[in-house]
Amino acid sequence: MEEAAHPYVPKDLKLPGYVPISMSMSSILSVYLASSLFVVTLVWFLFVGRKKGKLDKLLMCWWFFNDNTSCYLAEVWKEYSKGDSRYVGRDSAVIAVEGITAVIEGPASLLAVYAIAKGKSYSYVLQLAISLGQLYGCLATSSFYYYSYYIGANGWWVLIPLLISYRSWNKICEAAANGVETKMKKKIR
Repeated sequence: MEEAAHPYVPKDLKLPGYVPISMSMSSILSVYLASSLFVVTLVWFLFVGRKKGKLDKLLMCWWFFNDNTSCYLAEVWKEYSKGDSRYVGRDSAVIAVEGITAVIEGPASLLAVYAIAKGKSYSYVLQLAISLGQLYGCLATSSFYYYSYYIGANGWWVLIPLLISYRSWNKICEAAANGVETKMKKKIR
């Protein structure tokens, strides 16, 4: 039985049970962007009445988006795999890393939304840990997919976690310094 031809690189990649993409790239992106916008808007407005600053609201949107948007369409991953066939080829390293993402980072992203909303003390440590977990990358096989998927799409999963890591690190250091300062004042008394 001959396998269906696929658009992934390398062309001789064996994909038993391959099912061709059933939607056009524009349809996939339209549904993905619309559903992502809906999710972010929903989270934003759920917290409008709360006394949270814009940055905290944006971070809650980011973490909720991270946990929920990739589950909408299997077609998104088929399209994304044109730029990184390790996803469609069931590469063991990608499966291991994505397994960690699905089992640990996904639920931790929702916990981050809760921690920010409730002002929990572990909020910054959690955001730092998740952000560091997101800083793994992939390679692309063509300049179109490199710039559109790796730089355009994945760039956010490098830039935003780096910014969150920087902010969280500073907040953790600030809290630690305040704790040491308070301890020193108590010793002086």
